Amino acid sequence: QVQLVESGGGLVQAGGSLRLSCAASGLTFSRYAWGWFRQAPGEEREFVSGVSKSGGGSAYVDSVKGRFTIARDNAKNTVFLKMNSRQPQDTAVYHCAAGLPPLGSVLTSHDEYNYWGPGTHVTVSS
Repeated sequence: QVQLVESGGGLVQAGGSLRLSCAASGLTFSRYAWGWFRQAPGEEREFVSGVSKSGGGSAYVDSVKGRFTIARDNAKNTVFLKMNSRQPQDTAVYHCAAGLPPLGSVLTSHDEYNYWGPGTHVTVSS
């Protein structure tokens, strides 16, 4: 049974940093591309960042470029999202996701992902 479990969310002041983790089990971690999505209250789920199978490729939504960094640790079956310079508009539930990519691509669309975690809440206060 595949399980993805996010952690690291919480309340942080604007400008602060936070690192989210997503621990995976029940699948061969290294075969998958990984991504982070977020959903704010009343909004649709939004792609935030993705990383390729090898870790050599990554993508970010424009609003987080230069502030967020995605990384994967195949030895620990964990993917991370480091968030710096947090802004109130970053407040959302953050979900990690796993998908099988064609070749070595980064997946950016939610329908390309096969497995999802339940999410972790992040609140940024101004």
